[in-house]
Amino acid sequence: MINCTKSLLKPAYLLFAALLFLASTALSQSQYSDSLLSQKRSFNSQGASALAEPFRGVATSAGIREGLFPVRTTGVSTESIRVAAESFLATLSAAELSRTHYAVDDPEWRNWSNVDVGIFTRHGISLEEMSQQQKDAAFGLLRASLSAKGLKTAEGIMRTEQTLLELNGEAIRYGEEKYYFTMMGIPSSGEPWGWQLDGHHLVINYFVLGDQIVMAPTFLGGEPTVTTTGVYAGHSILQAEQNQGLAFMQSLDAQQRSRATVNPDKTRNNSVLAANQDNLTLDYEGLPGSELTGAQKQQFLQLIRVYIGNMRDDQARVHMEEVAQHLDETYFSWVGNSDPDAVFYYRIHSPVVLIEFDHENPVGTPMLNQRGVPNRQHIHIVIRTPNGNDYGKDLLRQHLITHPH
Repeated sequence: MINCTKSLLKPAYLLFAALLFLASTALSQSQYSDSLLSQKRSFNSQGASALAEPFRGVATSAGIREGLFPVRTTGVSTESIRVAAESFLATLSAAELSRTHYAVDDPEWRNWSNVDVGIFTRHGISLEEMSQQQKDAAFGLLRASLSAKGLKTAEGIMRTEQTLLELNGEAIRYGEEKYYFTMMGIPSSGEPWGWQLDGHHLVINYFVLGDQIVMAPTFLGGEPTVTTTGVYAGHSILQAEQNQGLAFMQSLDAQQRSRATVNPDKTRNNSVLAANQDNLTLDYEGLPGSELTGAQKQQFLQLIRVYIGNMRDDQARVHMEEVAQHLDETYFSWVGNSDPDAVFYYRIHSPVVLIEFDHENPVGTPMLNQRGVPNRQHIHIVIRTPNGNDYGKDLLRQHLITHPH
């Protein structure tokens, strides 16, 4: 009887095991499809190709303009940032440090992307895998490095990722803690160092040399920009950047608007400054600051301050002084119309700062009837330092000439 029972149970057991295997395989495929893996291959390949190019920096067709970023004393202490960075590093284990800490001139600086973690391989340690002590230290670093506005913007973008998770149900791609920290160099009061935060729609490259800071490239974005469902219903992001950009365009007279408008029709994504564009050649276009009235120049500066103001307030003032020195040769360009509910792109292009704002096509929101048509629910913003000083590269170059390592 016992032997007979075993012989009867064996086929049933094998069938159960086969079904279990098929179920686990189906689950695996539902999380990482061939399509998703193909996207991952594509983005990793693009990143590898870009990293293979020696860094030059974004420049016009005339080439890099020299002498814009001298090593100097600003009189604004960065000591609290250094202390916060050391506190964060102290929370990491040896294994965590090995994938989080890099040399100050490591190519890892340039290895970032605005796409989600499901299709771009990131290094460092993510908020998702941190202990509470490590999270506190990581946000302590952000708090010491950014303004209140900048911190609120970063946290807001992270919350929008939670909404994408709720809308799409893809935990492998979305979630408010899928953001990775890396450290470059040894935090110091005199030697160059920095840190990077990298994740979907939020990338901050933060370079420090003495009391000078370069916070570029920075990528800010999100979808949906206004949340109407889920745990963060009523939450919104990047509305000042949108509304003040439109207000400035509307403040221009008809001739100025015509000069600023590159294309009156906004039919596609127009952003050009995101990942893998460290060596982009981009000429000035649109309306130069020299053609603005005094009042318009002040409004233009206020618009730029919306972006620079993500830095600590004291460092933002230093950077805005540099921007003001070059305001007459700062160009404002526009794609789209300037109606109250317009969908648009605009770019601010100066020798010392480069900003773009873009309403993008929907990707992660269930708006299938509007796919391929840009809308206000998906925004991309990129802030760069042209002429060779993204990642503080020009400051680092000058430092290494006088302080060889």
